[in-house]
Amino acid sequence: MTPEVALILGIDGLANGAVYLLAGLGLVLIFSVTRVVFVPFGDVAAFAALSLAAFETGRMPATVGLVATLAVLALAVEIRSLVVRGEARRIPRALLGWGLLPALPCLAAWAIAGRAAPALLQVAVAVALVVPIIPLVARIALQPIADASVLVLLIASLALHFLLSGLGLLFFGPEGSRTAPLVGGAISVVGFTVSGQVLLMVGAAAVLSALFFLAFERTVAGKALRATAVNRIGARLVGIRPARTALLAYVCASLLAGLIGVLVAPSTTMYYDSGFLIGLKAFVAAIIGGLVSYPLTALGAIAVGVVESFASFWSGALKDVIVFSLLIPALLLRSFFSAHVEEEEEELDE
Repeated sequence: MTPEVALILGIDGLANGAVYLLAGLGLVLIFSVTRVVFVPFGDVAAFAALSLAAFETGRMPATVGLVATLAVLALAVEIRSLVVRGEARRIPRALLGWGLLPALPCLAAWAIAGRAAPALLQVAVAVALVVPIIPLVARIALQPIADASVLVLLIASLALHFLLSGLGLLFFGPEGSRTAPLVGGAISVVGFTVSGQVLLMVGAAAVLSALFFLAFERTVAGKALRATAVNRIGARLVGIRPARTALLAYVCASLLAGLIGVLVAPSTTMYYDSGFLIGLKAFVAAIIGGLVSYPLTALGAIAVGVVESFASFWSGALKDVIVFSLLIPALLLRSFFSAHVEEEEEELDE
């Protein structure tokens, strides 16, 4: 391997690592607040990519039907829960939060589908379309079992992946799609050309990571998320409702998934199930960070991207095996240096 080839692979690895960084941040955010390893994270990213591809070809994205279906189910679950708890007076608020708000991006998609809308508007609506998906899915399947053990939540999350994958096949079909580059042009780095799309991916990861840091450090909502992640019981004692912080975590993670989808779509053909591998590789990065540390997760994501890039050069057939093998030393080190304690039993305030 020549230095020139190593440089090319390194740049490609940084671009992949930027995607895994954003996905890893989303996984760590959800797990730290809710104890859920959200396996379908990558599926939502794939839905965003397919939605943008539909806009570019003048079609109505099938995501509209998917979001509408999930909204009806989530609204039914919420209304039933309110009636059982004797809080029927809150049904109008439920109609607003679980019915009207998810319908807004669907209406926006209907308004621009088949029309010559600006590319930036198409991207914005494609991302907005998938933002309700994770909160809706969580309300249907995860919130009712929020007090369960981490293992039960993991099994439920895995089942949700298969459900969303099946719904993706039903709504989007088996055909793959690729979108136009979000930015054109290229720059020269040490005699090598780097596309504007790669620079956008790396820059977006850096900017969003910085925004996450500022949000967690400077905003009330960010501090509430941090408090819930550190100690849910203590957070509840000072007036923070875990159910609300969980909803905020799901919304933020869904937004990250949508951004990942539109960033990845121009560089690879996306299918309804293409996001699964993205989620798995981001999970490797999150494990390196112990599912709690954002800086270590970011370093792990860059490592995963670089290792994947060089592994694809050495053996394209074994690149995924090499990447996932990083889990073994990461888990061994975590097991050696971490204290083993029983999971706390606690009740979440619905």
